[in-house]
Amino acid sequence: MTNTITTINLRGRDLIITPPSEWQHLSQRELMQMLFGQYLPGPMQDQLKYDHRSNNPFLRSKPVHFTSLKQALRQQQVPFTVTFEELPTLPVRPQLTMQPRPYQAEAIAAWLKHKQAGVVVLPTGAGKTFVAAMAIAETQLWTLAVVPTIDLLQQWQTALASALSLPIDEIGTFGGGEKELKPITIITYDSAALYPRELARFGLLIFDECHHLPAPTYRLIAESSFTPYRLGLSATPERGDMAHLALDELIGPELYRRSPAELMAGNFLADYQEHQVDIALSPADEKRYAEQRRIYRSFLQRNNIVIRSPEDFQQKLIYLTARNPEARAAMLAWREARNIAMNAPAKYHEIERLLQLHANDQVILFSEYNQVVDEISRRFCLPSITYKTPAEERRTILDRFRSGTYTKLVTGRVLNEGVDVPDCRVAIIVSGNSTKREYIQRLGRILRPKVGQAQLYELITSKTTEEEIAKRRR
Repeated sequence: MTNTITTINLRGRDLIITPPSEWQHLSQRELMQMLFGQYLPGPMQDQLKYDHRSNNPFLRSKPVHFTSLKQALRQQQVPFTVTFEELPTLPVRPQLTMQPRPYQAEAIAAWLKHKQAGVVVLPTGAGKTFVAAMAIAETQLWTLAVVPTIDLLQQWQTALASALSLPIDEIGTFGGGEKELKPITIITYDSAALYPRELARFGLLIFDECHHLPAPTYRLIAESSFTPYRLGLSATPERGDMAHLALDELIGPELYRRSPAELMAGNFLADYQEHQVDIALSPADEKRYAEQRRIYRSFLQRNNIVIRSPEDFQQKLIYLTARNPEARAAMLAWREARNIAMNAPAKYHEIERLLQLHANDQVILFSEYNQVVDEISRRFCLPSITYKTPAEERRTILDRFRSGTYTKLVTGRVLNEGVDVPDCRVAIIVSGNSTKREYIQRLGRILRPKVGQAQLYELITSKTTEEEIAKRRR
């Protein structure tokens, strides 16, 4: 039986366009002209691959271009058929269990107006997961929600089940040892990148903390999915490497944004105060710090090296350390100066004071360094979570912190994003980095609506680069 119509199907990570059998003798250029004429944009033409290894040659494309390819075929008046289900509908019709807040309704309206494709930017604590639930209720499509951490699998599962009035076991989780695919599934970025074939099941993609998506490995998730229906969620989509500009291609444009100040004015987020606490170095540490900075700056000046970004530091200094002893000495001096500033002993005295001041409050402490997390945990007998904490232990600690069994918790970067701790009203940043995103994420841990004012303390070592970093971030 000969093929008399163009077919589109999915194979692995690829979209396969198989032309009619009478066109098999054509060259790639001739075939593309017959199929798409002048209607397919140049960049999409360039990414098409011609596969002539079988008796029936075909074109390979990234699934993300599915909608544009169909449009070009229609404009060229080429009959075609799609062999997979384009709009896989949910077996049940989930209903929202509560009324959305005004800004949530505005966000989803903007998304629907823009053909259900784009990014919504809302502060942590503003209910981004409920916006995702609204998108599911509106489209009624099989949905895959992609989240950055294992901790968020269960949190999203619980939140969506509650928001959509569904039994929790009707929402699947994929990651951290779980591989349960259901019409609504929560998956980690790592698992979605490893199992691209599973993306073909879903008609709606939701990307939590979507600023992760432009990373080289993760962008394959968006590129390997055919569906045009995509929702990106983030409190801080901007990236220092400017890769966030790719979100327009991978998800869609930014459609809606609200700041913490705007939502606090409407009492949708907790009011908060920021406290910058100056920490002094001892005379001995101040001398050590000055010497290490001298070594570092001297090397840069001698070699006419200018560091303006983390990428510059990596390319202009770190790469040199493999073959240049002076570069290695400069890098070690930079690291030692940074350690002195961020881990000043006086910070521990301040931590003790703040813990006494907030003895009756839930407090979360953040540090840039896991060894400092371990030291705070040891000194003050506090539960801790780092990337090394086993998943089950991490889940137990978080559950006890949420329930109030634990009132204090110390962590590194691993809890920067997404983790819901509604009653926490005090955060202490023992050490951080220069990025605005990290600061906003940590602030977000205490902004969920509550009675009373939230407090954010940042411990900054005076007369060091830590002071400069804080000024630059603000």
